[in-house]
Amino acid sequence: MTYQKNSRKCLFALLSIFSFGLLNVATADEEPPWISVKRITLETAFTIARQAIDTCQKEGVQVSVTVVDRAGAPQVMLRDVLAPEVSVTISEQKARAAVSFNVKTSAMKGRFTEHGSVAKVEGLVFSAGGVPINAAGRILGGVGVSGAPSGALDEKCAQAGVDAILDTLEMAD
Repeated sequence: MTYQKNSRKCLFALLSIFSFGLLNVATADEEPPWISVKRITLETAFTIARQAIDTCQKEGVQVSVTVVDRAGAPQVMLRDVLAPEVSVTISEQKARAAVSFNVKTSAMKGRFTEHGSVAKVEGLVFSAGGVPINAAGRILGGVGVSGAPSGALDEKCAQAGVDAILDTLEMAD
């Protein structure tokens, strides 16, 4: 009797192991339970910010620039010597809005006009000057510029920062 119980236990254990193995084989063609995320390097983020600052300086204005990663976390922030202190916060919030909605912030003008709309979410600014960083079909981050006399100039400088690295990002994939 004990031999039969042990044999049944052993057979059950072998069947369990075998069926688990088949289960693993059956799911081997499915995607893994994690994702790989491309991120820009610190050097790339710095290049974006530096080019944005340089472009605005050529226009005779001093600004703040923030580059955020795909989650909206600041990666690089540069503030030109005479840029107003508040421009640091605004540049970050423009960058975060651009990456959150994957669109230039200038394109969102008038989009959120109802009371209590998303435009009232703390930490997001929807005025021109935020540009998403996209390459090879992926959103990689956002850049925000603040401090120029117009949002259009803020956006021009932000776009110049993205343009400075776009070919490199596209070719790297």
